[in-house]
Amino acid sequence: MGIIGFIIVGLIAGFVARAVVPGKDDLGVIGTIILGIVGSFVGGFLGSLIQDGPADLTASGIIGSIIGAIIALLVWRKVGGRSRV
Repeated sequence: MGIIGFIIVGLIAGFVARAVVPGKDDLGVIGTIILGIVGSFVGGFLGSLIQDGPADLTASGIIGSIIGAIIALLVWRKVGGRSRV
């Protein structure tokens, strides 16, 4: 997958993850793309763990990217998100 493909899949996966997970996120378009790209690698890693192959850090398809982006967003909120006062 080329860089344009990563950006498009990242945007779609990040947007869907932000829509599915309730709450307010202060992410712009670039943050949403990065969330989706990180989610693609998280989804690919989890997919390789579920299958019988080695645990590789690889990109996944759109469904794996969305699942990975949801997980990454939840982890970001729990660990690295801004403090909510």
